[in-house]
Amino acid sequence: MAPWALLSPGVLVRTGHTVLTWGITLVLFLHDTGEPDPARPRTYPIPPLRQWEEQGELLLPLTFLLLVLGSLLLYLAVSLMDPGYVNVLPQPQEEAKEEQTAMVPQAIPLRRCRFCMVLQPLRARHCRECRRCVRRYDHHCPWMENCVGERNHPLFVAYLALQLVVLLWGLYLAWSGLRFFQPWGLWLRSSGLLFATFLLLSLFSLVAGLLLASHLYLVAGNTTTWEFISSHRITYLRQRPGNPFDRGLTRNLAHFFCGWPSGSWETLWAEEEEEEQDGSSQAV
Repeated sequence: MAPWALLSPGVLVRTGHTVLTWGITLVLFLHDTGEPDPARPRTYPIPPLRQWEEQGELLLPLTFLLLVLGSLLLYLAVSLMDPGYVNVLPQPQEEAKEEQTAMVPQAIPLRRCRFCMVLQPLRARHCRECRRCVRRYDHHCPWMENCVGERNHPLFVAYLALQLVVLLWGLYLAWSGLRFFQPWGLWLRSSGLLFATFLLLSLFSLVAGLLLASHLYLVAGNTTTWEFISSHRITYLRQRPGNPFDRGLTRNLAHFFCGWPSGSWETLWAEEEEEEQDGSSQAV
């Protein structure tokens, strides 16, 4: 590998995320958190990590570390895996399928990507950052330096959920260690770094919470961020009054997280088209 490849945006972003994650974790472990302040008497149901370590009771510190490690591994898995790229060079079976598709009249014609010249399946989109077409394209995440698509979208939602748990726990620990009833200079020396950590965790918790809520909302309706924002520009959505892929909450969640029921989006779209035609003919 060339030396300059180590300075690629993907390597820098993932390295920065890893360093920031373990740096914040180290701050939370080194500071006294959770101890009651005489000027601010409160009882904290979660004891401080450092106090548990000193007492030799490692269940909570190890649990916290495992959650941090799990969120970091999920982050790396989502950012490094294939999000569902459309093959640039189709296999012989795919070529035969494409010929059969061209012979059968389609309710909506599939188009070729003008950048990589592949036949785009429904819900696919070309990502200019990745320079590839992605199946069930949701968005390109700059914090991941990767697309979120058909293959890694469920893991992305799982990462957001686990990351939010870690952030809220860290936010609680940071807040419990802040002492505001001290002289300014003493407070800055003793709690300045912890207060900066608290602000970072507050910002990250807000972002992670909003992202998780928005993605769960979209998953429940079997739509994507790209389709939600650009439905007026997408041919197969602009022609329909509603979402042709919505099969109800239960089936949408089952398909997203478990891949059931299986089948191509073209098949689901055609089934919806037939149901609408049958309904209109019966109404007539």
